[in-house]
Amino acid sequence: MRRILLTLMVWAAASTCAAAEEVVTVQTRTGVTLAYLLVHDPSTSPRVVVISFVGGEGAVNLVKRSADHPPSFGPAANFLVRIRNQMTDADTADAIVDSPSDKLPQGMTDDFRLGADHLADIRALLADLGRRFPNTKIYLMGHSRGTVSAAALAAKLGPEVQGVILASTITKQDKQGRALSTFDFKTIKIPVLLVHHREDGCTPNPYYNVERLSKSFALISVRGGDPPQSGPCDSQSPHGYFGRDAAVVQAIKNWMLGRDFAREIG
Repeated sequence: MRRILLTLMVWAAASTCAAAEEVVTVQTRTGVTLAYLLVHDPSTSPRVVVISFVGGEGAVNLVKRSADHPPSFGPAANFLVRIRNQMTDADTADAIVDSPSDKLPQGMTDDFRLGADHLADIRALLADLGRRFPNTKIYLMGHSRGTVSAAALAAKLGPEVQGVILASTITKQDKQGRALSTFDFKTIKIPVLLVHHREDGCTPNPYYNVERLSKSFALISVRGGDPPQSGPCDSQSPHGYFGRDAAVVQAIKNWMLGRDFAREIG
């Protein structure tokens, strides 16, 4: 698979390492490219790479953001963008996925996230990560509407990836689409970690639906945090674990690395 050369390095201070952020673009389907933000410590070889799918329409617009300067994100950025440096250390690298070029700037629908073209794009990304980090475990992680991507891909990729994290899982249909309202979670045959805030006020993401799923999958339940500074479906609220970032990130990393992890936070 030919890589399109678009590489931008910027050094950022992280809690345990110097994290390099690199915007990489890969060619996927005919005439289509996919950009992702690779965050990693280049002085180490990670044991795990997380492929992260943001919520909403999944349009990060990485190429546009990095055209004249390093990509920057405001305080209202998606939870997975906000925690990218906390997620990265000597053991873990993060790859934050943008919408493919044929879905920009509008972003992805639920039908696209559930479909064959999205799968083809992510397989191209997996091939690129495999060249960069051979023999490294790959996990999928979605937040909010990004869980549509993560769940559907986990079912289709199977043992090509080692597990999936579904944070603030969107289980009810809304005006944007069907979400995971009709998805059969039994089709996921790899390890699943659910993360959900008990006070999530975003209507399509009720805690009680995830609590039912926890009969089959591991669940991290979160309480409390900082006072909300956004709407209930945005990142600076319980929906985005606002004020609980560090504890949530550590629990997720511990799960991926096979360590004991907190099942209750807050």
